[in-house]
Amino acid sequence: MTAEIRPRRAGVPAKSRLPRVGPTTTQLTVALTSLLSLLFCATSWAAQAPALPDTIDRFIGAELARQRIPGMSIAILRGDSVLLVRGYGSANVERRITATDSTLYSVGSLTKPFTAAAIVLLSQQGKLKLDDPIAKYLPEGAKVWSGVTIRHLLTHTAGVPQDTTLDYTRNYTEAQLVRSAAQPLQFTPGAMESYSSTGYALLGVIIHRVTGVFWGDFVREQIFEPLGMRTARVNSNADSVPNRAIGYYLVGDTLQAADRFSPSINSMADCCLSFTVHDLARFAIGLNHAKPLGREGQELSWTPVRLNNGGTYPYGLGWNIVEQRGYRRIGHSGSWSGFHASFQRYPDFDLTVIVLLNLGQANSEGIATVLAGLVDPRLTQPHLLSIPAGPNPATPINRLLRAIADNNESALVTPELRATFPADRRQIVASFLQAIQTWTPLGCDAVTGRGIIRLRSGIAHICYAKGTGKPGSLLFTVLYDKGWRAAGLDNVFGI
Repeated sequence: MTAEIRPRRAGVPAKSRLPRVGPTTTQLTVALTSLLSLLFCATSWAAQAPALPDTIDRFIGAELARQRIPGMSIAILRGDSVLLVRGYGSANVERRITATDSTLYSVGSLTKPFTAAAIVLLSQQGKLKLDDPIAKYLPEGAKVWSGVTIRHLLTHTAGVPQDTTLDYTRNYTEAQLVRSAAQPLQFTPGAMESYSSTGYALLGVIIHRVTGVFWGDFVREQIFEPLGMRTARVNSNADSVPNRAIGYYLVGDTLQAADRFSPSINSMADCCLSFTVHDLARFAIGLNHAKPLGREGQELSWTPVRLNNGGTYPYGLGWNIVEQRGYRRIGHSGSWSGFHASFQRYPDFDLTVIVLLNLGQANSEGIATVLAGLVDPRLTQPHLLSIPAGPNPATPINRLLRAIADNNESALVTPELRATFPADRRQIVASFLQAIQTWTPLGCDAVTGRGIIRLRSGIAHICYAKGTGKPGSLLFTVLYDKGWRAAGLDNVFGI
């Protein structure tokens, strides 16, 4: 099971010089240093190679069985080196096709970092500005989108509600999709963050209207091709797509193939790209070298959004910017049409974990975060620790969540958290509480001095609890200031 605290629903000629006969001293030094570095990495990996891949295989096998996931493909990278890339289970149960490292999966909202990167590229090319009003490109919504900018859409701070009126079996024109999305705002733009896939669908329309080409073609030409992501593509309903997995859902106790959506729905910019783990590994290597956006564009994308009150929220331009055991985790996950996907980067460890699978109810983000802990024990998730991380908060997390759901949390949280917690997120918290039967406190990490900020509060403690119910277990992460007031509630996912 996966759940998130968000509504459901990416030539100058060289100077002349004399020819050199052989390498210079500097070149030899660099070459020797690089060789020694490679030998060290290879030796380090070889030392753990007999144990780690076997441990990962056992963990993935257990998760396939526990969650009844048909198939999964993973990739783990340390820097530019691929430590492990592998497929497990079935890509297509009916045809008995095995999942491999070349299996193609739809990735849902993992599309958003690519849509966001396309917008940033257009801003770098001078074709739009991030602070342009969206009505400049989407005049159909001018009456209701006053004050909404492109940056607001990128950071989910626009107040644009999720469009729940669409029939996913019907084809729509671009103009029809925009008019359908033109609904009254949920809040003043920039006042708070409330996840909106509809906002990212609108970004795809903006890309088309600015460039004159379909958003997916722009992403292919500007991102996929330069990075060598050879099999990356917009979703397709065609059966002829090579190596494509089938998405599934558990309906009762029965595994069923997901229904197909209409071509216009299945090609929107919020949800609808497909990748192999090799594609995303090439993307990860590109990010290591600030491609495709350059250092400035990448840092902009990985900077938490600043709200109107001056506080920051842990989402950038298409990326979640959170922590795992107090260490930075930058990534995104997604679910779509019987698939689930997660791409997680750990800058402090030069580590990237990629998980693609074909069961809509599974928890790719939970699996990815556990894999990170298997590679480096400092990232071990709290529910897997033999001893709790540290003392629990005086007010149990389940009582805090109940107060938030009841809109009665003032004494337990910072004023900024209360003021920026949207109503739809309170409803989601309430739905979690209704489904959970037992709670297990998992302790707290002391993180004073690590520079972690939520809204306008420095974070001193990060605490955890596991909630278990009929659908499975969820991991809740709450961030507290030094006075033990809750200052942030991070994404919730299945474990």
